[in-house]
Amino acid sequence: MKALATAALAASLAITLITSATPPTLACTNLIVTKGATTDGSVTITYTCDGEFHPRMRYYPAADHEPDSVVEIKDWSGNVHGTVKQVPHTYAVVYLMNEHQLVIGETTFGGREELENPDGLLHYWWLMRLALERAKTAREAIEVMTSLVAEYGYRSTGESFSIADPNEAWLMEMIGPGPGGEGAQWVAMRVPDGYVCAHANMSRIGEFPLDDPENCLYSENVISFAVDKGYYDPGTGEPFRFNHAYNPPHPEMLRYAATRVWSLFRRVAPSQNWSPDYHRGVPGAERYPLWIKPDKKISTADVFALMRDHYEGTEYDMTKGVDAGPFGSPNRWRPMTWDNDGATYSWERPISTQQTGFSYVSQSRSWLPDAVGGVLWYGVDDTYTTCYVPMYCGINEIPESFRTGSLGKFSWDSAWWVFNLTANYANLKYSHIIEDIQSVQTDLESTFFSLQPVVEKNALELAKKDPSLLTRYLTDYSVGNAEMMVDRWRELCEFVICKYNDGYVKDEKGRPQEVGYPETWLENVMSSRPNQFKLESWGDKTAQKDLLD
Repeated sequence: MKALATAALAASLAITLITSATPPTLACTNLIVTKGATTDGSVTITYTCDGEFHPRMRYYPAADHEPDSVVEIKDWSGNVHGTVKQVPHTYAVVYLMNEHQLVIGETTFGGREELENPDGLLHYWWLMRLALERAKTAREAIEVMTSLVAEYGYRSTGESFSIADPNEAWLMEMIGPGPGGEGAQWVAMRVPDGYVCAHANMSRIGEFPLDDPENCLYSENVISFAVDKGYYDPGTGEPFRFNHAYNPPHPEMLRYAATRVWSLFRRVAPSQNWSPDYHRGVPGAERYPLWIKPDKKISTADVFALMRDHYEGTEYDMTKGVDAGPFGSPNRWRPMTWDNDGATYSWERPISTQQTGFSYVSQSRSWLPDAVGGVLWYGVDDTYTTCYVPMYCGINEIPESFRTGSLGKFSWDSAWWVFNLTANYANLKYSHIIEDIQSVQTDLESTFFSLQPVVEKNALELAKKDPSLLTRYLTDYSVGNAEMMVDRWRELCEFVICKYNDGYVKDEKGRPQEVGYPETWLENVMSSRPNQFKLESWGDKTAQKDLLD
């Protein structure tokens, strides 16, 4: 039976990684909030997994394995590239949080192209999954991931990992050794308690201490390798910086990645008046720090809001200007860059994007039993138009609507398609429809927050009586609320399709109303083609008669 469990788990794992994870693209955003920076003492990380794909959430039960068991390592097409030795026992995992409240997120920074190693076995998504199955704490996860790449090789490009448990949060950055090389170059730093950190497709770790193993870990040759490759010259007297060596910045990268970090920092600590100069590529501008202290402690609801961002209220506000269309849509269609008259242009890249497959906001809480303390607030599609629902790490089932569907065929049974259709329809009359979406979003999320203390009080009572009842209770609550949420979103989607049919807006009695266009947009239209839309006066009565005749 153990052998069968091992085979089934390995097969499930491989299938999920092929069908539900995003292809490796530079398109994710993470925020790390330490326990001393949150209002309730949670350690929180966020992860927007951005890319044109259909996510499928999965649950992996804890399992015991035979001594000679292996995990088959497969690529996106299901081809087996090799095997990794299985451990005697693996922990239960709810997508990207395990039963010990350990949670992992990532963003890809790419880095130097020549350091990608096609001969390595493990991509970053395999490292994340294997660490969640094998580690209880963030430090253990770092040990698991770095030991695995040392033994089996690292196959991905440059990667930043957010790793958190109920007490600590770490940022680890890793890049390969190049074709045929061994292991990987990496550094991991613990985010100081009371601080927040952010990363978004750009290496963030610069200078780091070499003699502080409590707070900083790194590969043995992370500096010497850079010296050998010519990425760093100690003779300059400059300190070694991981990001300068392995992911040197350029203007397009700064616009694409650093702007998101800046926006999170400006909202978390507005008192510091963060300059946009660095993300705009102003020569000599100072890099944003790796972590900052927020002006005030941050709630989970605050984190939801932080991950819903199009630079509103700044000069880069994507809901303003001719590019936002008549109804202020913040969405920009790919490609992001284009050339015109010898110059290259680029849309802004916001935190909220229509290309998000799924996102989460985690809570890891040290004062609660693991099954209750770990919560993955999960949402599908764009963070701005999604709804986050609590999925406790002590559950043993996943909502059907979260684990069904494909990118190639629309289905009302798929949560992702329901949210995606609603969000896409909003682009027709965005400034109007977004209010209907946010009304339901706010109602559901505020209800989930209100219920959380009661649900957890009941869960703690059950934990004292019967752990199996606790599992059933948390599973029923999480799955039931998720499916209720998707039902509400189906109703919302049907509602907005009907309310905004053919460009009209139906009033409370269902009567279509002509709402036209905003005055500022009409002025833009008139200034671009002033004569086409202007109705000329008929003049005197004689002229009118001639026209009528």
